[in-house]
Amino acid sequence: MAGSPYHRRMNTSPAPRFTPTLARIVATVSVGFVVTQLDVTIVNIALAKIGADLHANVTGLQWIVDAYTLAFAVLMLSAGVLGDRFGARRMFACGIGLFAAASLACGLASDAALLVAARAVQGVGAAAMLPNSLALLNEACGHDPKLRARAVGLWTAAGAIAIAAGPVIGGLLIAAFGWRAIFLVNLPICALGLAATFAWVPASAASAQDSQNDAKAARGIDPVGQLLAIVALTAFTAAVIEWRPLGLMHPLVGGSLVLAMLATAAFIVTERRVHTPMLPLAFFGNRTFSAAVLFGICVNLTYYGVVFVLSLYLQHARGETALQAGLAFLPLTGGFLVSNVASGWVVGRFGARVPMIAGAITAALGYGLLHFVDAASPLWALLVPFLLIPSGMGLAVPAMTTAVLASVDKQRAGTASAVLNTARQAGGAVGVAAFGALASAAGAAHVVAGLKSSTLISSGILLCALGLACLVHPEAHAHDASNRRTRDGRTRPASASE
Repeated sequence: MAGSPYHRRMNTSPAPRFTPTLARIVATVSVGFVVTQLDVTIVNIALAKIGADLHANVTGLQWIVDAYTLAFAVLMLSAGVLGDRFGARRMFACGIGLFAAASLACGLASDAALLVAARAVQGVGAAAMLPNSLALLNEACGHDPKLRARAVGLWTAAGAIAIAAGPVIGGLLIAAFGWRAIFLVNLPICALGLAATFAWVPASAASAQDSQNDAKAARGIDPVGQLLAIVALTAFTAAVIEWRPLGLMHPLVGGSLVLAMLATAAFIVTERRVHTPMLPLAFFGNRTFSAAVLFGICVNLTYYGVVFVLSLYLQHARGETALQAGLAFLPLTGGFLVSNVASGWVVGRFGARVPMIAGAITAALGYGLLHFVDAASPLWALLVPFLLIPSGMGLAVPAMTTAVLASVDKQRAGTASAVLNTARQAGGAVGVAAFGALASAAGAAHVVAGLKSSTLISSGILLCALGLACLVHPEAHAHDASNRRTRDGRTRPASASE
């Protein structure tokens, strides 16, 4: 049978090459990844200006950050499934358009509530873009493991650089045009991405899943599961954000925690019983998939949370301007660039486990060094941690992504990448909420104390992630996702219910 694992192993046709066509597709889908990741961190450097202009306290600023991250996280699963069924390019293009419109609304927001709402809509657009950009990339690589590892390294490098460069770009824009410019800058980027999508992403990639649509026409998007996921994550994040100003015994905090637990339990029960679950729980029967997803939660929780606190530290504890604070983040960019590109080679040579282990150790060391800074520390004391953290993450994240893609059937690439990135964004939202709460009290001393606590916790979490990395299949890069025999004992393709 042409599609069998045996046939693929005996296939002697030349392996796909990194052609100019593939390079254009990588560049195009990377545009979507860049804007989604840029808006994760660029807003951090503007928090002081936004708070002063819109009269928002630290709790309000946490919601401005997390409204985007929460919507991003809870809707990616549905967006990935829709991309699998109706075409990844179609969903990707819709996401770019919606993201641009929401960015305009953010730039025009007249109060904090409107900004929070517009940020949530931005998150919806980002959710449509990210999993489908990875599905398009996987399809363009012909599902070739080594070529995919290289392409994923470049794709991840673009997003990681955007995360790292966000504070720098934000500082420059704020100094020149004000905080609203950090949102309006998305408009020309989205316009270029939309034009490139229709010009460079071939119709075959856009319709790669279309031949399956007739068989899946009756499948829904699991609205009950989607609603429960939104309630669970939002309630939990609200409890974490509000526990410091209101106290753990406040009815809002306690009620939110109870609601989050009930919604989570109902979500798991629903996903086990529904015919077409939003979250294929069978994915988690694969050790590599489960370990890589949990690893991603640890990486994002620590990084997003610490960057939020660092923005407060630089501007509130040290008294830096937005531009100075943004420039202080500059070393992060170089570390991400080198390590992400190198990760593609390392994964192709050694598999996913080695760079994940090395990345976790390196980033944990960086967070550990940050624990020793205070308000009087010279800026150069941040240099080594600011190089170690992105170097570790840049090694680990492409490897983690490659491991996830290699562990599932290729027809489920969009859904699998959505699960991974949903988990990562959820981790990021919790990180901002938790670490922000540690630094939410007034005064430079409390911000510094929050930074010390956050970095110490982050080092511990990444040491736990090191153990997760050891559970990843050592040759995750070398196995086609459809070859299920070596992974869970099955050789059949994943069923619709999975």
